[in-house]
Amino acid sequence: MAEATVMNIFFTAFVTIFLAELGDKTQIATLLFSANKEYSRWAVFAGAALALIATSAIAVLLGSTLSQFVSEKTLKLLGGTGFIVVGIWTLFSK
Repeated sequence: MAEATVMNIFFTAFVTIFLAELGDKTQIATLLFSANKEYSRWAVFAGAALALIATSAIAVLLGSTLSQFVSEKTLKLLGGTGFIVVGIWTLFSK
């Protein structure tokens, strides 16, 4: 893989995940933990960062494993459908 391609993939993944994470429940939970004066801000940061790294590692491993058995088009369809279902569920849940 060419160096430019690796950098393009890196920055595309970074920007996509960064924008997706802004204002989500994880960020709000991290904000609330760090607002507690009894908690170390560095411990909250380290815990949140490690959690994001761990969930990202699981996603990469799962995605690369699934891609061996399921086509990319099918994975995109399943992922998009999953987002729509979660969105609808969120809209209509109490």
